[in-house]
Amino acid sequence: MFRRLSAEAFGTFWLVFGGCGSAVLAAGIPEVGIGYLGVSLAFGLTVLTMAYAVGGISGGHFNPAVSLGLAIAGRFAYKDLVPYWVAQLIGGIAGAAVLFIIASGTAGFVPAGFASNGYDLLSPGGYGLTAVLVAEVVLTAFFQIVILGSTAKAVPAGFAPIAIGLSLTLIHLISIPVSNTSVNPARSIAAAIFAQNGALGQVWLFIVAPLIGAAIGAAIWKYLLSPGETPANIGQVE
Repeated sequence: MFRRLSAEAFGTFWLVFGGCGSAVLAAGIPEVGIGYLGVSLAFGLTVLTMAYAVGGISGGHFNPAVSLGLAIAGRFAYKDLVPYWVAQLIGGIAGAAVLFIIASGTAGFVPAGFASNGYDLLSPGGYGLTAVLVAEVVLTAFFQIVILGSTAKAVPAGFAPIAIGLSLTLIHLISIPVSNTSVNPARSIAAAIFAQNGALGQVWLFIVAPLIGAAIGAAIWKYLLSPGETPANIGQVE
């Protein structure tokens, strides 16, 4: 279990450090900044690379909502949920802490939003609570469906990280203007801790919405798209 938890911590560290780091360090540089497209790709690439690196050890969740969805779908033991959540939070916060140390090394650094998530005034596009809630639930649900579908036995081995990484890239392309994109409570908590814009007061939504979305996505997969799925028949068409 220690190796599995370590893999989850390292994977979530990389997701927060790489994804949020691209937003904090590289997105806004005049003329050569990577912008929304670059940040979206960065988040997708963090998941893709760590899924290949340590996914074989822990399953490559790197996200408390994903862990919950996998448990609901029967792919993950409920007894391991809390240890995985703790490891993911530790990894995410550590990634944000290292990013903060690096970012603060430049003159005139102000943490401001620090790639945190938010609604109303803290939404990049000024979207309200309801819009952000719906976006986060729907996008997390589809993310969970992609994860479950791409890791089914019918899919050729080795391709799942690509589908999952591209899915996360697409999710960011859609929702960065809406909420700065969460779909991951560990990522949201980690960024909010170091932000200085009131993000901690809104982080509850980015804990609740992804968990609800993952549960919905897992239920859709389990009862509609792949009813009766078990570890013995994952990927079989009924």
